Amino acid sequence: MEILTFSTTALEKLPVTIFDNPEQGSKSIAHTIAGIIREKQKKGERVVLGLATGSSPIGVYKELVRLHKDENLSFRNVVTFNLDEYYPMPPDALQSYVHFMQEHLFRHIDILPENVHIPDGSLPIEKVTEFCATYEQLIEEAGGIDVQLLGIGRTGHIGFNEPGSGLTSHTRLVKLDPLTIADATKDFIKEEFVPLRAITMGVGTIMKARKIIMMAWGEGKASIVRQMVEGKITEEVPASFLQHHERVSVILDQWAASELARIKTPWLVGLCDWDKNLMRRAVIWLSLQANKPLLKLTDEDYRTWGLTDLLVQVGSAYSLNIQVHNAIQDTITGWPGGKPNSDDSHRPERANPFPKTSLIFSPHPDDDVISMGGTLIRLADQGHQVHVAYQTSGNIAVFDDDAHRFADFALGLSRKLGIATQEFQNMHTQVEEFLEQKKLGAEDTEMVQSIKGLIRQSEALAACRFCGVKKENIHFMNMPFYETGQVKKKPLSQADVQAVVDLLNKVQPQQIFAAGDLRDPHGTHRVCLNAILEAIDRLKHEPWMQDCYVWLYRGAWQEWDIEDIEMAVPISPEELLRKRKAIFKHQSQKDSPVFPGNDKREFWQRAEERNRATARIYDRLGLTEYEAMEAFKRYLF
Repeated sequence: MEILTFSTTALEKLPVTIFDNPEQGSKSIAHTIAGIIREKQKKGERVVLGLATGSSPIGVYKELVRLHKDENLSFRNVVTFNLDEYYPMPPDALQSYVHFMQEHLFRHIDILPENVHIPDGSLPIEKVTEFCATYEQLIEEAGGIDVQLLGIGRTGHIGFNEPGSGLTSHTRLVKLDPLTIADATKDFIKEEFVPLRAITMGVGTIMKARKIIMMAWGEGKASIVRQMVEGKITEEVPASFLQHHERVSVILDQWAASELARIKTPWLVGLCDWDKNLMRRAVIWLSLQANKPLLKLTDEDYRTWGLTDLLVQVGSAYSLNIQVHNAIQDTITGWPGGKPNSDDSHRPERANPFPKTSLIFSPHPDDDVISMGGTLIRLADQGHQVHVAYQTSGNIAVFDDDAHRFADFALGLSRKLGIATQEFQNMHTQVEEFLEQKKLGAEDTEMVQSIKGLIRQSEALAACRFCGVKKENIHFMNMPFYETGQVKKKPLSQADVQAVVDLLNKVQPQQIFAAGDLRDPHGTHRVCLNAILEAIDRLKHEPWMQDCYVWLYRGAWQEWDIEDIEMAVPISPEELLRKRKAIFKHQSQKDSPVFPGNDKREFWQRAEERNRATARIYDRLGLTEYEAMEAFKRYLF
C-alpha cells in the first residue's frame, strides 16, 4: 500500500510516489516495466531497457522473474543496456555486474543473449574509449532507451556519474568517489580491493531515455533524495539533472522519503491535521531550531518558525510546552527493567514483576553490547534474569587471517596436549591451503565457516561474562538464512521463524529487546527483526505474552528520533566505560571490522558518540544533563 503519491508540495521538483516498504515499491516498478513490455509485444515491437545494478533493483528483478515464471511475461522482444561496470573487472568475477545481472535476472528469463549489453570491464585501457563510443552507437541503433531504471548513490551519482559530471556527458571511463568506494566495500571485503574506476553511461545518455524510473530505499538515501527532489540543479548532485526530464518517476519507501519537507516538517508546507504525535514532533523541532529549552519557547517563537497554525490549534505555547516537556521527561528511567515498589504510572516500564526475565535478541554476536550494552549491564546489575540470543553466527565478518591464526592455534594446542591426530592435521592443511588460494568473495568451506563462527561465539561469551550474563542464559541460534558463507543470504524461511518461536516459548520473557532497524531495506538486522515479529504474532495469544513488553533498539550508526523514543536509559561515565570494555571483547571486530560500513570509526567510538549525542539533545531540550543515553521504542503487538 502506497502512503503518498506524486508531488504534493511546491518544494518537490520531481514527481514522487512513496510506498510503505521497498517490496511494494519494487513490485510497482516491475509491473510498470512489464506493462510496457506487453504493450510493445502487442505491436510487434522491441522494447529497450536501461538497467541498474546494486541492492536497490534486486526486488524489481525478483518480481520480473516471478512475472515471467508465473504469468508468462516474455522477454524475447527486450533489448537491455546496463548502466555501468567496474574497471578493471573480469566478467566472471563475483563482484562484476555481468555476474549480478545473470544471478538476479538474465538466467531466469527468456531474453536472447545477443540482446544483452553490459559495459566490458576486462578491456585493455587503450580500447576503452573506442568501446564507449560503440556502446553509444549500439543504443542509438536499438532505437534509444524506452525505460531507464536508476538507483541513486549517496554522492548523488546515477550510474557512476559522480559529482562534477556534466549534463551532456556520454559513456566513458570515470574515477569513483571515495564515498562510492566505501559503499562498495561490502561486496569486496576490503576497501583496497574495490576498483577505483568504472565505465558508465553518461548523464546525457541517461537523459535521452523516453521514460526514467528512479528508486531509492532506506534511511541512508534520505538526505541525497531530498537534495535531488527539492534542491537546485547542480553538477554536485548529478541526480538533480533529472529535474530537466519530462517523464521521470521517483519511487521511494517511507524511509528514503523521510527527509522530504512534506514528511519531516509538514507544517512548513501547508496546513496540518494536528495530532498528539505531530504536535510533539513540531515542538521538539522548534526547540532545536530556536536553540531554546522547551519551557522557554514563546508564542513569538512559534510564529517566527512557521508554527502559527499550531498556535491556532492549541491557543498558547505555555501549556503545550509543559505537555511535551513532561512527556519527554517520562521517557527517562534508570530502571530499564522497572523499579520495584514504586509508582510506575509515568514510567516506561512496569514495577512488577521483579525481577523480570529479559531476552535480548542480537542479530550479530556484538550488536547487543554495541547498541544497548549500558542497558544490558544495568539489567544484570539490578538483578534481572538476562538472556541474550545471538541470531546469526556472524561468520562472514571475520578476516581470513584470523581464521588462519586460530586454526594454527588449535593445531599447536592439540600437539602440545598430544592429541593431534593425522585427521586433525589433514583438516588444518585443507583450511590452510583453501585460505591461501581463496579468490576474492569466494564462499568459505564448511570448516572455515565453523572456525570463523567459533571465533565470534567465543567473543560473545566473553562479553556476556563481563556484563554479568549467566552462561546458561546465552543462546546461539545460527539462523539458517544466514549460513551461506557469503554476503548474499537466503530468504527468511519458516525454519528461521520457528527457531525464534521455540526460544521464546522456552524463555517466556517479560521483556524482549530487539534490533529495530525497520528502516534498513537490505541488511541482516531487518531479516532478523522480521523473524522476531512473525514469531511474536504467532505467540501473542499465549498467556505469558499478555504481560510482555517488546522494546526496539537501533544499530551502531543511528538512533531513534527524539520524538520516537519511549524509554531513554541514562548511562553514567563509569557505565559507558564498562560498555566500551564489553565491546572490546569482540576482538575480531576491533580496529577495522570486515564490514565497517560508511563510518571509519571503531564500533565503540560510534556507539559512544551516538549515546552522547542523544544525551546532548535531551540537554538542549531542557531535560537533565547526562553523560550518555541509550534509547528504545516500544513495539505494540
